[in-house]
Amino acid sequence: MRMASPRTVNFSELERWDVKYFIANIESKYSLISLADFVIEHNEKIRPYDFPEETFKILGVNNTDGIFHAYNALGKDIKQPYKKVSAGDFAYNPYRINVGSIGWVPPEHDGAYISPAYIVFSVDKTIVLPEVFWFILKSAFFNQTLRAATAGSVRMNLTYPLLKTLKIPIPPLPVQQKIVVYWETANEKSRDDIAAAQRISEGIPTFLAAQIGLPRMGSAHSKRAFVSTWKNIDRWGVMLSREVSCRPDLNISPFPVVSLSDVIVDLQNGWSPKCLSRPAEIEEWGVLKVGAVSFGWFDKNQNKALPTTLKPREQYEVKAGDLIISRANITQYVGACALVKEVRPKLMLCDKLFRVIWKRDSSVLPKYLDEIFKIPHLRWQIENNLTGASPTMKNITKPALMALQFPLPTLDAQEKIVTELRAKRMEVDYLQEEVRERLKITTKGVEQMILGIRPVEGL
Repeated sequence: MRMASPRTVNFSELERWDVKYFIANIESKYSLISLADFVIEHNEKIRPYDFPEETFKILGVNNTDGIFHAYNALGKDIKQPYKKVSAGDFAYNPYRINVGSIGWVPPEHDGAYISPAYIVFSVDKTIVLPEVFWFILKSAFFNQTLRAATAGSVRMNLTYPLLKTLKIPIPPLPVQQKIVVYWETANEKSRDDIAAAQRISEGIPTFLAAQIGLPRMGSAHSKRAFVSTWKNIDRWGVMLSREVSCRPDLNISPFPVVSLSDVIVDLQNGWSPKCLSRPAEIEEWGVLKVGAVSFGWFDKNQNKALPTTLKPREQYEVKAGDLIISRANITQYVGACALVKEVRPKLMLCDKLFRVIWKRDSSVLPKYLDEIFKIPHLRWQIENNLTGASPTMKNITKPALMALQFPLPTLDAQEKIVTELRAKRMEVDYLQEEVRERLKITTKGVEQMILGIRPVEGL
């Protein structure tokens, strides 16, 4: 994008920065078209609570995954109307579109539902292909144009009068079709690498289980009758009985089976005061959010600033070497954990996070414990000890976590296993980096084609 020559605008002319002063900055051979000409907003809502026993697939949107499957819930557990989405729709958070919190609904999520807080829309395919509009939404020139158009506005909302003034270059449909073919062809190798990295990553917990002698987790059988010992029945119920029938047998392992309470001193949870809505600056105290460990690694940026009117509780400050475990979240993230390799000062645990208090001469390596929490056999124990009626917030108690059981090899064997897992993760990182670099090149090429400063013919 070539910046226009400097120009002077009187302050009195500006009610706020307007996109019309920035349109000239876009160098394109194609004419600029108003979003109002092809964006179609969808406001149809359904009341899930009118269908109390029906299961609803609920989606979310973030700046990492775009559209993602958040959870399933019965209609009776959803207290407000939700928007239904179709494959090819777009959805975004009006408060966070400036950081890329927008997604494109893939075919597998057709007919799912999303919070009414999100803006849902589709595009007129006779003007722009959904794939090309997705490229535009992620482009540098669109991001700059949108920021300029919404400077001084609370909501970066594409559907209010901004639609009439926000204009972007749209190539002719034959050119758009060639751009889509270019993208698909250029990313064929990337798709293979992404699939390979995903297979390796998803296979790590099963690989670890095999290293300690545990077979693959099976599913509950469907026989009409089975035998289970009285001590295994915590309460009566068909679903519980089926769960018991597929309880992992840890004694198959050649290594001794221990409880978490056998190898650590305690679990310490933190403090959750009412914090500011923004992350803490480097000189400020902050409180970690549960998202700091949800994805299996420690993210220090997932925090909220502590108000200066509150005194920090320094005993909860996170240190390098801490293993942090989530005790509350949606089901798949309860028990998520991460080993803190490095951390900025003045970050505290919240009360939804536990910190492991290690024994002086512990028989378990922190790296091994971090990994063992991720195997299916531990996940089964965690998910079968959850409490809480809400589908969006499940909990596990400290006694339930301390009672988790797992095989424990010698320290040398643990070190060897962890080294092998590290090698697999390095392979995943290499493949992902290759994809990222390839994606940068392809994305730049697509953006140049949309602007018309790179030809698409003869590719």
